[in-house]
Amino acid sequence: MILILSTNQETTTNEVIKWLKALGKAFIRIHEDEIFEIKEYQKRIFLKSQRHSFFIDDITSVWYRRGGLQFIRKEYDNPSINAYMNETQYWLEDYVIKTLETKKHINKQSNSHLNKLLVLEQAKKAGLKVPEYYLAENTDQLIVNKTITKSIAENIILKSVDNFSEGILYTSLVIEKEKENFFITFFQEMIEKDFEVRAFYLDGKIWATAIFSQNDKKTQIDHRKYNHEMPNRNVRYNLPKEIEEKIHTLMQQLNINCGSLDFIKNKNDFYFLEINPVGQFLGLSAICNYLLEKEIAEYL
Repeated sequence: MILILSTNQETTTNEVIKWLKALGKAFIRIHEDEIFEIKEYQKRIFLKSQRHSFFIDDITSVWYRRGGLQFIRKEYDNPSINAYMNETQYWLEDYVIKTLETKKHINKQSNSHLNKLLVLEQAKKAGLKVPEYYLAENTDQLIVNKTITKSIAENIILKSVDNFSEGILYTSLVIEKEKENFFITFFQEMIEKDFEVRAFYLDGKIWATAIFSQNDKKTQIDHRKYNHEMPNRNVRYNLPKEIEEKIHTLMQQLNINCGSLDFIKNKNDFYFLEINPVGQFLGLSAICNYLLEKEIAEYL
């Protein structure tokens, strides 16, 4: 039985499930609003929610896409007993999650969030080139029009107070210095690019796409500012063997076996930017005819 941890109406999950059905494979899809109770029957642990019930030893492989397992916590009137039982329940939940992660898997709930700063350090240790970067509370040392800034956090969607509009933080070129200090911010050298490369990694295999974003002012700094009227050209691309080997080393160092990695190609150099372990890849999969959703289904 395949266990999929995802969110409601998540498109990538839907496409992988189509292939699982075509392959005749049994699966359980867990949504983010599903809450489980940990139960026991004849010395076997099983999880039960309003929608699903399954023994954890029946699970053969796990795909962590988004969301994660959530559990019901019993509460007790006595504060001391409640504190003790709260810790007991935590370790029981931890046992269930870690046991499932010993199965064949694609990514894990326990390390699903990557620290971008630590990833950059590990990338350098793996031998990848990384644009010079630093953290600062002001722009005193900054070189205008030669420095970009982006969020230290993951791609968080920001909503307006009235919840009628939303936006995300893009990578931006710094075109002027600030007069006042501010919260510690990430700055990085801007690398002139021939094109960008998005590499999808799955258990040692790599599928790469060249994204020609440099010819459009809208996408020059961040290709996610999609130009829907005149989209960037995307084509299949083969990364040099030595870059693929360094990617494999980096993923092993981070203990993740799937994700999308971004690079900038500048002349003969490839500069590593970041990893998104649950990044969107369906668009590039379709354009390049990679059928990555089929690859994931077959791996599971």
